[in-house]
Amino acid sequence: MGAARKKIRLGAGAGYSGDRIEPAVELAEKGDLDYLIFECLAERTIALAQQCRLNDPAKGYDPLLEDRMVAVLPGCRRNGVRIITNMGAANPAAAAAKVRAVAARIGWPDIKVGYITGDEVLKLAATSRGRVLETETPVARLAGLVSAHAYLGAEPLVVALAGGADVVITGRTADPSLFLAPLIHEFGWALDDWNRLGQGTVVGHLLECAGQVTGGYFADPGHKDVPGLARLGFPIAEVSANGRAVITKVPGSGGAVTVRNCREQLLYEIHNPACYLTPDVTADFTRVRITEVAPDRVAVTGGTGRRRPDTLKVSLGYRDGFIGEGQISYAGPGALARARLATEIVRERLKLTGLQPAELRCDLVGVNAIFPAVHVRRKHEPAEVRVRIAGRTPTLADAVRLGNEVETLYTNGPAGGGGVTKSAREVIAIASTLIPRDAVRTGFVSTS
Repeated sequence: MGAARKKIRLGAGAGYSGDRIEPAVELAEKGDLDYLIFECLAERTIALAQQCRLNDPAKGYDPLLEDRMVAVLPGCRRNGVRIITNMGAANPAAAAAKVRAVAARIGWPDIKVGYITGDEVLKLAATSRGRVLETETPVARLAGLVSAHAYLGAEPLVVALAGGADVVITGRTADPSLFLAPLIHEFGWALDDWNRLGQGTVVGHLLECAGQVTGGYFADPGHKDVPGLARLGFPIAEVSANGRAVITKVPGSGGAVTVRNCREQLLYEIHNPACYLTPDVTADFTRVRITEVAPDRVAVTGGTGRRRPDTLKVSLGYRDGFIGEGQISYAGPGALARARLATEIVRERLKLTGLQPAELRCDLVGVNAIFPAVHVRRKHEPAEVRVRIAGRTPTLADAVRLGNEVETLYTNGPAGGGGVTKSAREVIAIASTLIPRDAVRTGFVSTS
């Protein structure tokens, strides 16, 4: 552990894989940070990364890793900012090598880069007696299992920080754990200090989606107005040794940090606020207090916790057929009637040709695509309608055929159809299971 400090500043450099890069540069340059943290993994993202790695063993890490490192490493080096990220995805070792290569190009040859091992548990999951949480199906019955990654906690990251790493690369790690690790390291928190770990998890949960807590995903014109969304600033947490935090952002950046933003983000993707299960702690958010202390400065206190679970969640990725899709637009008088006729034609064509998708959706975008069960009554019919027809098929060839049937509406369907697009792709489905914590062995590899 490092010597205990009074306060550290954490910045959220990304909230998902394709997030903007400019706000992270702003944090590295102007955020007065100790740590810049990039959270870039969703459940499906890592399964797709495994697919990429199967095609090229040198790949499988986040596709924007190199661009992000080129952009932020100069500022981080100048300002002494350490980086923690899960951009390693399915290949943390290759990601670490890429970071070293970028650092060498910008004149930082002695950078210390390390990566975490142990989250990949495909063999363990495939041979376990565990069940899929969503369906109670035995994991062993999942055909075409592509990936299995356990959600690691903060502990291996703390080991890496204690080893002096300037950049720590991990794969599947729980999102708030990325932010909790530097707090444990810097303040010397015990790994069974459940209340501090619970409060640190609150901080991580608020920051893990980056721009969402500064106004992104919050804005609703006329009801919840947020200034400067085009240059939204990403959040900073000033955290004290007792876990008290102030959420803020770089002065002059877009967006806003308010009590309402933070309250919404606190509840985001939380099933039970009194029992939020993470690899580090069973966090309790029910006593959290959020208070504005100044413009764009919100204090957060009151997070608590209990003993961590004995199991780790595992995200499973498996092959689940293919999706074929076609889209076509109709505009002008009678657009809705022509769009409905188009869907009827395709449905009948699928029966005539013997193509029977396991699932089929026929959406009229703007009419019933989001609320299909709602009968929409309009005083005036829409001036334009976009038809989207998608089906799940057992083979890629069938998926292609489905898209082709939509395309043939050009000359074999209602008048005035245009703007056809079509696609066919494999489905990588996601499921979850649990495995005993003791079955997972983590490690830290330094590449310096």
